[in-house]
Amino acid sequence: MSDENESEVMDEWAEAMAEAGADASKETNAADAPDTGEDVAQAELETLEDTGSHSKDDEEINLDVILDVPVTVSMEIGHTKMNIRNLLQLNQGSVVELDRLAGEPLDVLVNGTLIAHGEVVVVNEKFGIRLTDIVSPSERVRKLG
Repeated sequence: MSDENESEVMDEWAEAMAEAGADASKETNAADAPDTGEDVAQAELETLEDTGSHSKDDEEINLDVILDVPVTVSMEIGHTKMNIRNLLQLNQGSVVELDRLAGEPLDVLVNGTLIAHGEVVVVNEKFGIRLTDIVSPSERVRKLG
């Protein structure tokens, strides 16, 4: 496209945008509306203001709404990458080396997001985890980006 044609197209766009802006800025009222035989009145809208006063009860009510939402909590000992050939060769007694050292804390994830670190404990012959460090909300947000 030549500079002259491009200039003409840009002028046409500018005129169209100016017309669209002028049309949008026109206020319509009942006198401008077409006569349909019906009484038309402009609705009056109430102005809403934020008072900024939220009581403690409001926060508890909002929190109560989500207290029964189920989440998936998982503990991660570590992970590794292997090719399918090595995966297919695994059998009973095979040892898979992980990326963590013995004694390092486990990761506690909620819906896949790291929220804490902990150590394995045994309580009444069942495994559990003792939380040793909670990841701060700012640290969680930083890791998302």
